[in-house]
Amino acid sequence: MLQLVFATVHGLYGDRYVYRDLMTDVIIQHLITEQRVRIKCRDYVKKVAVYKDRVAVQLPTRVELYQLEPSADELDMQYRSAAKINQKLECDLLVVASSHIILCQDKRLQLYNYEGTLVREWLMDAVVRYLKVAGGPASKEGLLVGLKNGAVLKIFMDNAFPIPLIKHSSGIRCLDLGSTRRKLALVDETNTVVVYDLHTKEVLFEDKGANSVAWNSHYEDMLCFSGNGQLVIKTGDFPLHVQKMQGFVVGFKGCKVFCLQYVSMGTIDVPQSSSMNRYLEKGDVQAAYQVACLGITDSDWRVLALAALQGLQLEVAQAAFIRLRDVRAVELVNRVANGLAAGTPKGLLLAEVAAWEGKFDEAARLFVSEGRIDKALELFTSMRMFDEAKHWAEEAARNGTLVKGAAGGGAAGGAAAVTELIGRQAEWSEEIANYEAAAEMYIKAKKYDRAIALLVKNSWWDRLLKLVRLLDKAADVKHIQAAVTAFRRAGERFDCLRT
Repeated sequence: MLQLVFATVHGLYGDRYVYRDLMTDVIIQHLITEQRVRIKCRDYVKKVAVYKDRVAVQLPTRVELYQLEPSADELDMQYRSAAKINQKLECDLLVVASSHIILCQDKRLQLYNYEGTLVREWLMDAVVRYLKVAGGPASKEGLLVGLKNGAVLKIFMDNAFPIPLIKHSSGIRCLDLGSTRRKLALVDETNTVVVYDLHTKEVLFEDKGANSVAWNSHYEDMLCFSGNGQLVIKTGDFPLHVQKMQGFVVGFKGCKVFCLQYVSMGTIDVPQSSSMNRYLEKGDVQAAYQVACLGITDSDWRVLALAALQGLQLEVAQAAFIRLRDVRAVELVNRVANGLAAGTPKGLLLAEVAAWEGKFDEAARLFVSEGRIDKALELFTSMRMFDEAKHWAEEAARNGTLVKGAAGGGAAGGAAAVTELIGRQAEWSEEIANYEAAAEMYIKAKKYDRAIALLVKNSWWDRLLKLVRLLDKAADVKHIQAAVTAFRRAGERFDCLRT
């Protein structure tokens, strides 16, 4: 039994994938939106290539070139015929650029313009195994070339002389250049993936069992490679992230990996949360933000925003909160920024941030460490958390911490602060009509006039009598007279008041 198998004819640039269908048609697929456009060539399609807004289709007797219609919408999929080269051209590899097509035949590279004129030709030292347009100015793009002898070259279309980049020990199978053009990743004939620093020629990373490799086009320090039924993501110097996947990696953009599975192209979403958290653990907020921009959830954005705010990385914090549309958080960032500009101690600003997050004990500790116990007390009393406020005031009294707004410092100041807190608690109890508790706390705070007023208002004469007996007859004459006046108005007479 015979089985007829046709080779996959396809090309990829960015998020646009071009492939042959039904032998005579070309389909252009947008990998993000899943939109497809079919071009009916009505002839046998031998090769296809894509670069930015250009698509080249090689037919038996000609090469047809298509261009994306000018539009402000980057997702537009309307292509029109741009040029036609009526020549029978033979090649092993075909790539297209903004103004040229490049044909590879064994060791020879030929550069043709869209009119079909041979502009330039390069002869390599070994068979070309990999060819890719590496970007650049229009009509002056660079080509990334991998040879069977392990040499990696860069060729500019307006330059007759190839530039050697790396001399690898084995034949090249796959190549990709980082977004900043500093790092080169390759897969060789032994299925080894190797990352080179093009400035120092140093090997930065090496691993076995790979069949293809691709850099993240949006982030220099992130690449992926496939092999042995796995997809491996490498970010910075962190441990590898591995997940199951069948096929070949052909592209990596943001949080999406483009994978060729048999004859179909698939898109895999790669979570970036773990990479972001590793950068945060390392203290690199800027790198964490760059990774976050590749694609994370809202909860991860909040984690990043809070970490940046706590580290006073305010630009990152503001950008993260703006993405979350958290207006109050953005206002907090602005207050912190204004405080820094005004010379406010960082400890006080971090205390405000901790209070905003609901970490009240941490906020109080920061306030106390900056010598502002009054701020800690104000924090707790504003939320009617009087027990916590008393705790911090008593702690300040024991440690001799200066309490601003109280008479003196140390133990005396702490006692005065506790008394003031009791008075505030009494006022709040009175506001909520808990007059009994309010009267008791007014007595503890030595605000006898307000305590007497509450006792008289509620006709608690026995308690008023007990209070009068506690008062100092020399120092509290005014309060005793007020109580006596209240008793007389109520028609009560107690001879004991005369003793």
